[in-house]
Amino acid sequence: MIRWILSIFYVISSIAYLSAQEPPPSINREFRAAWIATVYNIDWPSKKGLSEAQQKAEVTAILDKLVSLNMNAAILQVRPQADALYKSDHEPWSPWLTGTMGKSPGYDPLAYWIQQGHARGIEIHAWFNPFRAMANKDHPVSKDHISQTKPNIIHTYGTMLWADPSYPDTRAQAMTAILDVLRRYDVDGIHLDDYFYPYPSGNLSFEDGKTPAQRRAVVDTFIQQLYQAVKKEKPWVRVGISPFGIWRPGIPEGIEAGVDSYEHLAADSRKWLKNGWLDYLAPQLYWRIEPKKQSYPVLLEWWREQGTRPVWPGIATTRIQSKEDPDRTASEIINQIKLSRTIGTNPNGHIHWSAKGLISDLDGINAELAKIYPEPAVIPAMPWLSKSKPATPQIKVSHKQNQTIVQWKAGNFSKIAIQSKSRNLWKTHVIVPADAESIKIQTTDSIAITSFDRYGNASPPAVITLK
Repeated sequence: MIRWILSIFYVISSIAYLSAQEPPPSINREFRAAWIATVYNIDWPSKKGLSEAQQKAEVTAILDKLVSLNMNAAILQVRPQADALYKSDHEPWSPWLTGTMGKSPGYDPLAYWIQQGHARGIEIHAWFNPFRAMANKDHPVSKDHISQTKPNIIHTYGTMLWADPSYPDTRAQAMTAILDVLRRYDVDGIHLDDYFYPYPSGNLSFEDGKTPAQRRAVVDTFIQQLYQAVKKEKPWVRVGISPFGIWRPGIPEGIEAGVDSYEHLAADSRKWLKNGWLDYLAPQLYWRIEPKKQSYPVLLEWWREQGTRPVWPGIATTRIQSKEDPDRTASEIINQIKLSRTIGTNPNGHIHWSAKGLISDLDGINAELAKIYPEPAVIPAMPWLSKSKPATPQIKVSHKQNQTIVQWKAGNFSKIAIQSKSRNLWKTHVIVPADAESIKIQTTDSIAITSFDRYGNASPPAVITLK
């Protein structure tokens, strides 16, 4: 009886502040992410050999930028070339950290990214390159790198070393690395990009004796097995793939491309989407809205017709005022985001290539993003995996001066969203990790607190009148 009374007290400790309320509007849903590339120090760390403190400072600066823009996910490259930006017993430390393959940076970068990201309500998706062995074959490698331990599976292709996907050892090494991270780290997603087989380069050919169809069969099997393995271990972890933005030249009609990803890269990404072997597809739609031959909206509409899983396009923010596209402005990116919200019936979402464009604030992009990201958003749910709603959080409210302190008990949820109502207008105030267990906000007329589980499912809100 005493425990029951205390529980009721926790929920309605300030009875004067509670009254029947109309429920608040649903919280906005949108995947707002940025890629964090580590190969060649594209995004992080900014250069090799930075101290642990300097690397960590860059991590928090990137995450703080994402939070300031009301974004909610970072896709971090953790295995760019059969190496590791995390503590691994299977592969050597990445040279993009210290300048020397196999040399420890003195801490675990992935663990730090997860800790800092989750504390800010930012999901961390671990991005793997499964088959690229070295981005540059002339760079020194450690004795425990795959090119040294299994040289029989390695091909030289131009300036790169590539682990032949048709070899079971190649696929096993990649799968081991991915599942090792999945089991030991609290990642929110597993992400692959477009490098299954190398892009065509001049007159080079990938000498493996396999036909394009045989290569596709190898990659298809790997993708299907990866999805099944992730769901067996941690079904709430999202599997995302980011293929080349055009499935095949001429599809849809009028689309042109110099690369046939179906033939050249062995990437039958349309099949993966149709078969549900992923939780989101992020085709790299780095082209402009016009002209039609590589039109962003034409391609996005086609992709979103190919399956029922979310299609969250990659958009090339870093191409603003770039050498390859000097006339591109921030408005092009803003218009592409707006189109991503209206084309098709998929849940909303997109990914910025890459964080560098946001950190550099190219052409004032951040001020424009602030206008179309006015409030935090929750990542869309995954109803094909779970539809169970978490419990409404048990809330305790107190006041100090003009601030309201909201406390909650931990439960079967991972995030808490707080909406506030002032002058009959609701807005999403903040989305925080559930283990924060409390937050201070400026006192308004009413607040609503909603919990979310790891699948993105929402509880019924707890609504409290404060004035």
